[in-house]
Amino acid sequence: MKELVDSTVNAYGQLDVMFSNAGIVSPSDQKILDLDFSQFDRLFAVNARGMAACVKHAARSMVERRVRGSIVCTASVAASQGSVVRTDYVMSKHAVKGLVRCASVQLGVHGIRVNCVSPSGLATPLTRAAHATMEIEELQKLYAQSSRLKGVVLSTKHVADVVLFLASGDSEFVTGHDLVVDGSFSF
Repeated sequence: MKELVDSTVNAYGQLDVMFSNAGIVSPSDQKILDLDFSQFDRLFAVNARGMAACVKHAARSMVERRVRGSIVCTASVAASQGSVVRTDYVMSKHAVKGLVRCASVQLGVHGIRVNCVSPSGLATPLTRAAHATMEIEELQKLYAQSSRLKGVVLSTKHVADVVLFLASGDSEFVTGHDLVVDGSFSF
């Protein structure tokens, strides 16, 4: 992450925005009674540690150059609730939300905003891999059943639009916020 930030600064003079979209799921259900710690450690290395590395190195660059930047992380609706499966994933997304809250408090003095976007189920190649027997269209229908907002299927564009808002000056006084994009799933 440090090399990525440094190469960006070398190419463009400074880093204004960092979007950290790290996230994987375990290949098994990961219930607490059968938690596989090798899967747990791999998932946390990406979802929590990887996210922390992105925030740390982006923030250091912004502080050193006195850039009033924006850092946006991808959390999940799983960061606000429990689940009957994927305990490690839920825990990791809770960690991301905690990271965002701490970083926003610590970096606010430097004018750096830190927020997260929390989508609900989103049909992507990664989530499809976790549901190997389903096609993308089937997965979209499955996720749409959880949404109270009917007639719209959550897409990557919806999430990208929220990230762009959080990265832009339009959200200049928003920090430490978890912007949920879930069609009212988590209410």
